[in-house]
Amino acid sequence: MEDLLVGRVPGLQVLPLGNGHYTLRIRGQRALSGDPTAGEPLLVIDGIPAPRGSASQVLAGIAPRDAARIDVLRDASAAGLYGSRGANGVIVITTRRAR
Repeated sequence: MEDLLVGRVPGLQVLPLGNGHYTLRIRGQRALSGDPTAGEPLLVIDGIPAPRGSASQVLAGIAPRDAARIDVLRDASAAGLYGSRGANGVIVITTRRAR
């Protein structure tokens, strides 16, 4: 699924973490803290926001053929809809099962 996102979302980076998982970045590294998942965009799967730092686990449960639509919100519209959690961007995935 992460390969599908990289192909569809310009500027998206997939950064490996030491524990075998990965994190996503849309706007580059901006975190002042040492937490590598602090700059991760908010993932919304079928209208349900995923917890921060769980991108690799959430995306591992979605087959690429099940993704019906992928939208990326990068600007102030993301923050307006999702508050401070959308400050690093929002990736909205609608699966075929959600229809």
